[in-house]
Amino acid sequence: MSDSHDNLTAIRLAVRLFNNAKCDLVIHAGDFVAPFAALELHNLDCPVKAVFGNCDGEKKGLTAAFDGMGEIAAAPLGFEYAGRRFLVSHLEIPVPIRRGARTCDVLVFGHTHKPKVRRENGVLIINPGEAGGWLHGKCTVALLDPKDLSIEVVTL
Repeated sequence: MSDSHDNLTAIRLAVRLFNNAKCDLVIHAGDFVAPFAALELHNLDCPVKAVFGNCDGEKKGLTAAFDGMGEIAAAPLGFEYAGRRFLVSHLEIPVPIRRGARTCDVLVFGHTHKPKVRRENGVLIINPGEAGGWLHGKCTVALLDPKDLSIEVVTL
């Protein structure tokens, strides 16, 4: 998920969806905006990995909100999960991928508020769209199966 922009109703719907889908990990590609919005993710049945977005000015408060829930860091955040290498950023970082430097298996980004899924040079590139729905009026997240890299963009 990405760009939740303090929309508590949408965040709660996303949490319900992720819990019902029995997700093992939730990734947030930035723009929570305020720490109170990030606190909603404590209701997840799994940990969260996240990066700060350009609208996340209260980094100290967001970091505190993540205590016991997972990890939030400056982008890019790289990690391995389920045998896959993930790279998370708020802004898309296409340059190394387009040059053929395979730094990850999955790149997750946000910022544009538009869902987009594509493969480029062996990398699955995912923008789940805007969970908050403020810009386009459509709240979306993405569900990814890391085993086969199948993905579904879901409207909340």
